Amino acid sequence: MAEGKGTIVPIARRGLMLVISSPSGAGKSTIARTLMERDRQIGMSVSVTTRQRRQSEIEGVHYHFVSQREFERMRDSDSLLEWAEVHGNFYGTPRDPVELAMSEGRDMLFDIDWQGAQQLQDKMKADVVSIFILPPTMAELQSRLHRRAEDTEDVIQTRLANSRAEISHWREYDYVIVNDDLGAAFDAVQSIVKAERLRRDRRHGLFDFVSELVSSDGR
Repeated sequence: MAEGKGTIVPIARRGLMLVISSPSGAGKSTIARTLMERDRQIGMSVSVTTRQRRQSEIEGVHYHFVSQREFERMRDSDSLLEWAEVHGNFYGTPRDPVELAMSEGRDMLFDIDWQGAQQLQDKMKADVVSIFILPPTMAELQSRLHRRAEDTEDVIQTRLANSRAEISHWREYDYVIVNDDLGAAFDAVQSIVKAERLRRDRRHGLFDFVSELVSSDGR
């Protein structure tokens, strides 16, 4: 017989570092944005980058846009958790906001490439949950890049040329999802997040909860 709904028991846990990667146009940014809109426990790790801002992008929301000199200063002072050069531009993750969020039990989402994901895995493997999004076909990937209409044809061709190298790193991720249906791909990501939050080794509050549970007299 089903139990009635009772009070939710708060159990302290460490936050997740949720890494979502894909070649440009495979859908990672759309999935990441939808996840954040529907799940208030997840915050976006806002990367710094040296590339030019697109018309649709907002400073401090999509990226922090910095000069190459400022980026190098942050990198050399160990202020970045990870950094990478992608399509001739530099990207990196500021350290302090991430470490604060993790300690407070808040999840951080990383929309980064395989180079950044690899560095995070090396530094904080126990905290990282990594997901790679694949397109259903290369023809569909090219079509999506053209429909996005945010890059020149030369940039699109560069992204397509690099996509095969990016896809070759799929084995380095914990989970791999083929985005042939955006709704189904999002549901899969959401299921992964829910399950990973329940892992015993992330929920340090279980020690106090179980201790109190077994020592109580049931009243």
